[in-house]
Amino acid sequence: MTKDITLKSTVGLHASLAVKIVQAASKYAVDIELHYEDKVVDLKSILGLMSLAIPKGKNVRIVATGSHAEEAINDIASIIKQ
Repeated sequence: MTKDITLKSTVGLHASLAVKIVQAASKYAVDIELHYEDKVVDLKSILGLMSLAIPKGKNVRIVATGSHAEEAINDIASIIKQ
């Protein structure tokens, strides 16, 4: 399952937002990745997520596989849209 989202945070992908995303992703027994431009990172990896340095207003794609993929994507999408 995939979902495209626009990063709404006024300061882009910052540390506290990244922590919330990783914590949410880690709750689910799914394989979940974030695609940004030509980079792909595991959403359960704080270092991978922070390495992207995504600015406000950029589009990202969440890709998840597993029995709770839709629930995981919706949970993380709600965090990214804040």
